Amino acid sequence: MDERDSGAPEDGPRVHRHGDEAPEPGTGTNTRTPTGTDTDTRTPTGTRTNTRTPTSSHDGREETEEERADRRWQELLQEIRVAQTGVQILLGFLLTVVFTPLFHDLEQTDKTIYLVTTVLGSLATGALIGPVSFHRLVSGRRVKPQAVVWASRLTFTGLLLLLATLMSALFLILRVATHDPYVPWLVSGVLAWYLLCWFALPLWVRVRYADRG
Repeated sequence: MDERDSGAPEDGPRVHRHGDEAPEPGTGTNTRTPTGTDTDTRTPTGTRTNTRTPTSSHDGREETEEERADRRWQELLQEIRVAQTGVQILLGFLLTVVFTPLFHDLEQTDKTIYLVTTVLGSLATGALIGPVSFHRLVSGRRVKPQAVVWASRLTFTGLLLLLATLMSALFLILRVATHDPYVPWLVSGVLAWYLLCWFALPLWVRVRYADRG
């Protein structure tokens, strides 16, 4: 009689078809796609291990998202320290002008320019110190990548306010010192130089080298 007709079980290993699941007790793996960062592996004893695989960012660095956020945060702190030093010195100078005898002899227009300059300096200081408070409030919440993005926006806003403060303060000083009609043209030339150094040159380098690479 043919063994296939007898109903007796067949000996030998059973071959699983494609799509059938045949997990063994206590073992198993869970692997993400190659673009992911986590590899979840379970050992025969039932212990789960999580292996973090670095991903390649747009700048060619092999680092995880958390490592990239840490690096960008440290770079941002160095940039903020440079800007904070300038804006704090400028604001401190502006706050002491009002207590000098010369301030009361200024024209009303000059006093208005001074008030606008002081407010701009205060806003710039708040924006540049904001990332420190931002980081402190969200620290430990696992949102550092998002915190870096918002801190960068605050820093850029602070730079714009700092630029406006510098131009307003320069206009006030030259106006009080000279009373000449060429003061606005001189301030415009200085503003063009700031725009070139702070924005135009970095954007040119980005377009010419970074984006092309």
